[in-house]
Amino acid sequence: MYTDRKAAQIAGYFLAKGGQRMAYLKLIKLMYLADREAMLRFGRPISDDLHCSMPHGPVLSRTLNLLDGQRESDEWSQWIRAVEDYDVALVKDATNRDVFDEISNADMAVLDAVWTRFGRMNKWELRDWTHHNCAEWVDPNGSSRTISSDAIFRAVGRTAAEAQELASELTVSQRLDRILESVR
Repeated sequence: MYTDRKAAQIAGYFLAKGGQRMAYLKLIKLMYLADREAMLRFGRPISDDLHCSMPHGPVLSRTLNLLDGQRESDEWSQWIRAVEDYDVALVKDATNRDVFDEISNADMAVLDAVWTRFGRMNKWELRDWTHHNCAEWVDPNGSSRTISSDAIFRAVGRTAAEAQELASELTVSQRLDRILESVR
């Protein structure tokens, strides 16, 4: 289930790795790539956010709304703050593994793998990489377009049947999460 808290912790982890501050375009790409890698490895994303094609490549929709200030969240602001020039900075002390209580060890391994592979790239290199290497991204011509889980599973190498089955399982899980959340 998507939560602002978990998204903030994922963002915080990358910001801690990147020296406490980075361009939000780079951050949103790293977070998207982490979801994509988790879907490859485990058949599920880390963030449970909505995936969308935007002009600068694939993004996590709810997280992007937090990053660009379209939506506010106390949980987010405990971790992340906007700074000048479309950069964001880490607010929380993230030197202790215990502060990342929403991120499993398996998910942490995914975040580390994504950082190792893409952390040295700047925002434009990451944007270009996702344009050329994320087959699920379709240029929305100045708008946005939802990316289905099925499309991501196929893009990371699953067969059409496997992708459909994994996407269906993910949809059922997300529905159950929403039901459980509504009774809390």
